[in-house]
Amino acid sequence: MSQISIEGMEFFAYHGCFAEEQIIGNKFMVDIFMDVSTDLAEQSDNLLQTVNYQKVYEVIKKEMDVPSKLLEHLAQRITQSVSTTFPSVKRINLKVSKMNPPIGGKVDRVSITLNTMY
Repeated sequence: MSQISIEGMEFFAYHGCFAEEQIIGNKFMVDIFMDVSTDLAEQSDNLLQTVNYQKVYEVIKKEMDVPSKLLEHLAQRITQSVSTTFPSVKRINLKVSKMNPPIGGKVDRVSITLNTMY
């Protein structure tokens, strides 16, 4: 079993409970760690026998484009979409961070980390 990760993905999106967040938007960071067998790809050097990083990014971007009020809901949608698109992924550890959240003080980010097995 191997772990494939894509870290530091940055998106501008419209997630949040406040109406202003859904109008003005905010910057979000996403990190994903996927447990998957890479045995075949290790031997074949064939992209079709592993998880394609670019396609994972596209799946995440598609979910980031759909507004959610809660990071929890967004993270669940992302993990579900990735696992459906890539059934060879056995575990996903996903971190979604909202940068400079509007919580009444100086805070760099708030985050949710979701760890899901399939």
